[in-house]
Amino acid sequence: MIDVDKATHSTPQANGAAEDEAVEHLKRAIADGVHWYIALLEAIGLWTAAEEVYDGRKYRYLIANEAFDWLLLAERLCSEVEGLIPEQEKTDLLFLGKPPIELTNKEFKDLIGSTKYRSYLNYLYGVTVEEALMLAVEQEVRKEQSLRAYSSERHVSDEAYRRIYGASQKELLARFSAEKGYAPEDTVEFAQLKEFTYWLFKYRLKNCDKARVASDTKKALNELQRQRLAKGLQTRL
Repeated sequence: MIDVDKATHSTPQANGAAEDEAVEHLKRAIADGVHWYIALLEAIGLWTAAEEVYDGRKYRYLIANEAFDWLLLAERLCSEVEGLIPEQEKTDLLFLGKPPIELTNKEFKDLIGSTKYRSYLNYLYGVTVEEALMLAVEQEVRKEQSLRAYSSERHVSDEAYRRIYGASQKELLARFSAEKGYAPEDTVEFAQLKEFTYWLFKYRLKNCDKARVASDTKKALNELQRQRLAKGLQTRL
């Protein structure tokens, strides 16, 4: 189980005992002939830190104490076994979300644990699907404006925000920053981008009527399925 207290009260600078155990398990399992992807998921199941600073980089694996970014943790663990796993398979997983072997939802859940799996679903719907919704609506806006002489990318993005959330990106960023206690900015730092996206997901659920939420979610899932099929992936939903 991910330790939520670590996410809210501290930022570890080095591995703790559970993290050391996860890394050692990964190395040992690969050396013993276990498929590296299975070993990786088992190691993820052993990991407890919600965030850390490692090698000068901050990793936040649990967003808003609810949404588990498992691919970010996978990237971190893969850095511990450079040269022990096929480079192309690793790249496909980390950058395309394409695993080297397909697992059922139950197999995936059993390997990472039920608590992380629930948090993974929060991330799937709250970040991955929400990003797909934005992309789908931006595509709609571009299509509508394709015959116009000029239409900036900024205008497309702003219109998409208004259609989905009923407010501009700037207005939403201000509300997000105020709620989280961040300094008000016109843009969000990369490290906070996923947190902002998850906040938008919860904002949409709270402020839009149920029929609209259902319609937009279906649109996002269709877009996500299109993306995954284009990559040759099965859709794990």
